[in-house]
Formats: sequence, C-alpha cells, structure tokens
Amino acid sequence: MKLQLISKRLAFPNLFEASSFEDGGKPKFNAKFVVLPNDTQVAALDAAMRAVAKEKWGAKAETIFDNLAKTGKKPEVCFVREPYKNRDGDVYQGFEDAFYFAASNDVRPTVLDRDKTPLIAADGRPYAGCYVNAVVEIWAQDNKYGRAIRATLKGVQFVKDGDAFSGGGTASPDDFEDLSAGADASALA
Repeated sequence: MKLQLISKRLAFPNLFEASSFEDGGKPKFNAKFVVLPNDTQVAALDAAMRAVAKEKWGAKAETIFDNLAKTGKKPEVCFVREPYKNRDGDVYQGFEDAFYFAASNDVRPTVLDRDKTPLIAADGRPYAGCYVNAVVEIWAQDNKYGRAIRATLKGVQFVKDGDAFSGGGTASPDDFEDLSAGADASALA
C-alpha cells in the first residue's frame, strides 16, 4: 500500500549510499521519520499497516499484528508508537515524546528538492533534522526471516530546514586561536 508521509523530520538518513544494519546484513538505503503523537497521519499509518496485515493473514491478522506491534520488545512494524531508542534504552535526539516510522530499500530512492530537481549528497540536503515528504510502500513480510510489517522507501523530497540532529557535534570557531595577528605558524608546530 503506497502512502505519502507529509512534512516529517528526517533521521538516520542513508539516502545516497546504502548502509548495513547492525546485524551485518545486506546494505540498504534507509531512513527513520519522526512522527508526533498528535500528527494527523497517525491514524492513517495504523490503518495502512492493519490493511496489509489483513490482506496477508486474513482472519488471523489482528492477532498477528498485535504481536508484531507489541511494545517492550523489538517491534516488527514500520510505524512504532514509542520513541526510537538505542540498544541501551536511551531515546535518540529528536524522538523525545514522539513515534517513529522506518523504511528501507535495496535500490536508491528518488531524492528531490522542493522544486522536484534531483539532489545529490554534495547538495547537503536532505539531512538529519530537516523536514521532508516521503513516498513509502507498506507491505507484510512472511518468509524465512519471519513475519513483519515493513515499508519500502520509494522517495524523499526536501521540504524545509530544521535543527540538525547531532552526533558528536563539531568545534566552534571560539575553540580556536586567532592566528591572523601575525603569529608564525612554524613556531606553533
């Protein structure tokens, strides 16, 4: 089921180069999206997941879906109604008091600017913390890797800037000494 996420904050984007998940599996293009609890799309995301579950598992869909979406363990659904956390249980920046949506793809998704022109990594957009629209396809997995409700990331469109999510941060110009006053660079070495 194809769906468009509207004006969501982007997190952990691997849109231009595929990345391996923690388990060392096949590299994929992927991203997470911050979804606020009062977002008008929350009901639509839940409904889409339940619809693909019903299509895949019929009368057993509700029981299977409830088990896959159960919090307190690693949810096996693409839209999770709890903050995104690291393996120590700490909430990642930007996901405080929020839900998350995860999507991936084996092939590079379409990445566009506001005017629909293609973007490349060197453009610096989209980045973690900006707002994007995304096209995803939600589907039910039932194979040798288990059961899950997944989302394929089809494309991302940069919408607007947002406060960038940081990892370790960067140095401030105030962290450096002003060398323009004639200091001899060789004397500093």
